Amino acid sequence: MRTDRYGEVMLVTLTDDGEVVADVFNTYPFNDCPAEQWEQLDADKIAADAGVTAALLNGPRYWLIDGVEPPAGEPEIRDFGGMTMAKRATLELGPIGEAGVPYVVHAVNRRTVFLFLAGSTIYELTDPDGTRYVMQSWSQQVDPTLAEDDLAGLGDRLALPAGWSYSTRTLDEDLRVVTREEDARVLQDDLKNSYSELPA
Repeated sequence: MRTDRYGEVMLVTLTDDGEVVADVFNTYPFNDCPAEQWEQLDADKIAADAGVTAALLNGPRYWLIDGVEPPAGEPEIRDFGGMTMAKRATLELGPIGEAGVPYVVHAVNRRTVFLFLAGSTIYELTDPDGTRYVMQSWSQQVDPTLAEDDLAGLGDRLALPAGWSYSTRTLDEDLRVVTREEDARVLQDDLKNSYSELPA
């Protein structure tokens, strides 16, 4: 999967208590989020057709995981602009003021195992408490030219909060991010690259 291109449509609803929740539909592995189709997606029309508060277009993105063990059962399948997508997760974005804010951790119900193989280079954020987050995908939403070769030096470009750091390392053994029984904890940096919290 590593470096495979994909896109996501997030169907967003606002709960009665002011929380933002999004059902996340992903193009992987059906297609590679073709640019011509992706650029023609109309978020307002998607939201109206789906009967939700809003639709967010999250992509194009590129995987940094080497593999995934998906949840049991068959996912919900939908068509957006001629692109087949499957529902892969439900994302809890919290109060509306926190939605889309970088370096804020959100709960993601995905019930998967993300796999990074021994020998792979990984990119990590570490917060002031020592909690580490591994990059699971990079985005071209903010910087359309961002490529894998740029990630090693990304720390110089990020507006990291006080006490945070960015680093890279090569894995000596496989790394498994297991969220079968509990929600994953995910954040984005200010370039919209996504990271999963690693176990202590």
